[in-house]
Amino acid sequence: MNRFLSSEQRTELLDTLQARFAKYMNRHEEIKWEDVGARLEAPDAEDKLWSLSEMERTGGEPDVIGYDADSGEYVFCDCSTESPKGRRSICYDRAAWESRKENKPTSDASTMAAEMGITMLTEEQYRQLQQLGAFDLKSSSWIETPERIRKLDGAIFGDRRYDTVFIYHNGADSYYAARGFRGWVRV
Repeated sequence: MNRFLSSEQRTELLDTLQARFAKYMNRHEEIKWEDVGARLEAPDAEDKLWSLSEMERTGGEPDVIGYDADSGEYVFCDCSTESPKGRRSICYDRAAWESRKENKPTSDASTMAAEMGITMLTEEQYRQLQQLGAFDLKSSSWIETPERIRKLDGAIFGDRRYDTVFIYHNGADSYYAARGFRGWVRV
């Protein structure tokens, strides 16, 4: 798989990210685009740009939601209003996918995240994202499941209903047209 962007793809992605950054300043009030842009243009950011392009291609609408002063990295997260459309109708992980005897989905959240070079949100990160806006009002998103739950063939997901964030459980092998996953990447 080609993990590099052409100069045209790179320019288009950077323009999209900059426009989204300017539109949603509430997500990153203390951060300046000049600093983010410089980090994105750094030679060691090529893989991360590719991951951001995959997030964008699958409908995630990535945006900056934080900055880690210790590492100097910016945190980008899927900020699409609903769970990214290009990552729905999937079960939780490869083990769940393999356990299905019939009607296997096309993929699973854990494998897709790894292939994209991103990390699925934890419950804490999902709740923090929900502080920045109202997400998953009609959809739901798989989130990183604690091992003790996964060992029992379960997985967890979240959504927002009645102006409240809910975390639920389901069999890890289940999949629904309105359930995908959200991820994040540090650049």
